Amino acid sequence: MPPGKFSCGMFGLWAATALAQTPDGGASVAHFHHIHLNSTAPAEAAAFYAKHFYCEKASYPGVNEAVRTQKSWLLFEKVGTPPAWEPTSAIWHFGWGAEDMKSAYQTQFDLGAKFFTPLTDISDLANVPGFYYAYVEGPDRALIELNTANHHRFGHLHLFSEDPVSAGEWYMRHFGAVRRGNRPPSREVRMYRGVPVGPAMSLVMDDVNIIIYPAAYSRAAYKENWNGKAALDPTRGRVADHIGFAVPSVAEAAARLRNAGIKVTNKGNAVFVEGPDRIGIELVEEHATRNQ
Repeated sequence: MPPGKFSCGMFGLWAATALAQTPDGGASVAHFHHIHLNSTAPAEAAAFYAKHFYCEKASYPGVNEAVRTQKSWLLFEKVGTPPAWEPTSAIWHFGWGAEDMKSAYQTQFDLGAKFFTPLTDISDLANVPGFYYAYVEGPDRALIELNTANHHRFGHLHLFSEDPVSAGEWYMRHFGAVRRGNRPPSREVRMYRGVPVGPAMSLVMDDVNIIIYPAAYSRAAYKENWNGKAALDPTRGRVADHIGFAVPSVAEAAARLRNAGIKVTNKGNAVFVEGPDRIGIELVEEHATRNQ
């Protein structure tokens, strides 16, 4: 395994007591709604997730296929050609917890899963004995992490950013995300096995931990995928196309974000925000999701 191909996404899972943050400009606290995945075979992709992880196939209006992950969704859209998957955009991976990683890894193996990274012990990073993780290579080559946790649900989304601290503060300010930890965020560069794992931010939105790592990690760990590129790719059009946040009023949220100088666009009836590092964020009307 090349140096650096491990996840520190679980970092935020052990952070200290979360501190509530007040969003600026009258922003309401948003809820984590979905990850939108592009797939050449949405039905098969949805079935894969339902078979391999703690989630279930469900229906959701306006998409080809959907999977319910406890309080949020994976939404699938059919595309004609394989989407780009390389970890060179703001969305790195997403994942589930496992109380017994060795058993969970064996289960994935028995189910025929292909691994991008095999079972790996990072107890020294976690400062927790017996801490493991692995990457399953999902449909359309999406990266799916399994890591030691006290649960087996959908647990985290891991992002890259050129400025993780500022990116984290952006999500706190505009969407009311809660930062984990009781110390001021550090901009200190921190290294682990030759790759930068800090500065970083760990946020919570509902039951999803959003961890933001430096883009320098990707450049060091996935050198072969950069090929001279200077900046993170936009997420739109890739296997992990965008994420979705539910807000009380899409119209009010869109107006507020535009007034803050943030790019907001419409695609049909959908409203999208361009977040830090060109991540796509869809705004979803909260009341429309309550009974789904």
